[in-house]
This record gives sequence, structure tokens and C-alpha cells, in this order.
Amino acid sequence: MDRLIYTAMTGAKHILEQQANTSHNLANATTTGFRAQLDSFRTVPVIGEGLPTRAFVVDATVGTDFTPGPIHNTGRDLDVAVQGKGWITVQLDDGTEAYTRNGSLKISENGVLQTQSGLNVMGDGGPIAVPPDVSIMVGGDGTVSAVAATGARTVTPLGRIKLVNPPEESIVRGDDGLFRVRGGEAADADANVRVAGGALEGSNVNTVDAMVNMISLARQFETHMNLLKNVESNETKATQLLSINA
Repeated sequence: MDRLIYTAMTGAKHILEQQANTSHNLANATTTGFRAQLDSFRTVPVIGEGLPTRAFVVDATVGTDFTPGPIHNTGRDLDVAVQGKGWITVQLDDGTEAYTRNGSLKISENGVLQTQSGLNVMGDGGPIAVPPDVSIMVGGDGTVSAVAATGARTVTPLGRIKLVNPPEESIVRGDDGLFRVRGGEAADADANVRVAGGALEGSNVNTVDAMVNMISLARQFETHMNLLKNVESNETKATQLLSINA
């Protein structure tokens, strides 16, 4: 009977963890460039003498849903949306690279192209410097150009955003929401990645599916609780029978 306790107890515990992940996805349904997290259950046998038939239920993070989100036109010069597969490279505080789909950019007080969170956007040769009093234009290949605000309005290339497209199975999400290549190495630039200027990519979270999943998980949790109640009831009845026989 304790076999059922193992399964129901661990199943209920990890259902709560999946609920938390689903809630996190829902909370980011409007976050620019967000990628939904995927989870699933798997069975792990309990290792030990006398426990060959016991098994735990474990919540295994399958990974990330890399399906592109919808692209919304904003008309803002510093908004960039990656079209199809690919990532924008940013520089972390320790000098290493990370990757994002959030192309809402800004120019820092020092004239460096950055994300809204203050991370430098990497170009093919390092961070991209932007001179003062110019308008910015981003081409389809990620080339950032400065357009003079007055005069002949000449266009001057400033650099090209480092766009990468590493294999999806080789990248992992960090606690900061940014993605990195397993092992910490930097991904190579990919000239095939295209971007759209004046647009942003929305979250790929399907709110309807997420809500249905939350309801399903709530019902599964209730089922596990009922199983534990049944075990308690059976134990009580078994104890009564043993007392009568004694």
C-alpha cells in the first residue's frame, strides 16, 4: 500500500511545481520575446534494499518552446524583431555573451546601444557606439546606421548587431531570462538571421492553453489528494481487521 503513497505524494508535490511554472508563463504572456517553459512528468525508481517496486514521480523540465511569437509593428527606430530563428547577442557584466529575443533597445548616456535592462548589444566587433544628434536605422541584416538629423541626411553605418542561431538543443535559459550556450562558449554570428526594424516580437505563450493546463493540473492535484485519503482509509480498516483477528 505504501507504493501508492510514494506515487501520490511525489506526484502532488511536482504538480505544484508545474503550477508555478505555468503561472510564470502566464505572467510573461505580454513580455517581449518571452519563450514559454515546457515541463513533463517522469518516473524514477527508488534505489535501496527492499524497495524494488517503489517509484517517485519527478517533474522534468523538458526545455523551452522556441516557437516564434507574433511580430508587432511599433514604428520606433530602436525596436528590432528577429524574424524566424535567431537571437540578439548581449554582453553581460562579466564580459561573456548571452542571447535574447527582446529587441527593445536604447542608447545609453555614454552613447552605447543597449537593451532596456542596460546590457550592451554586441556588434561583430564589440559594443556599438552611437554618435549624438543622429537618428538610428536598423537594416534587415542587423546593420545599425546613423542618419544625420540635419543637412544632407547622410547614412553612416555604425556596426552590425551580432545575430546568432545556435542549435536549440545547445542553449539553456538562465535565471535572468537570458539564454546561453551550454558550456559557456560564444556562438558564431549567422548572416542568415534577419531582423525587422520598428517592430517587436511578442511572447509565444498561448494564454488559453496555459489556463487549460492550470485547470488540468488542479484536477490532477485533487486526484492525488483523494488517493492519499483512500490510503489512509484502507490503513484504518486494515488495522481494525487485524485487531479483530488478534
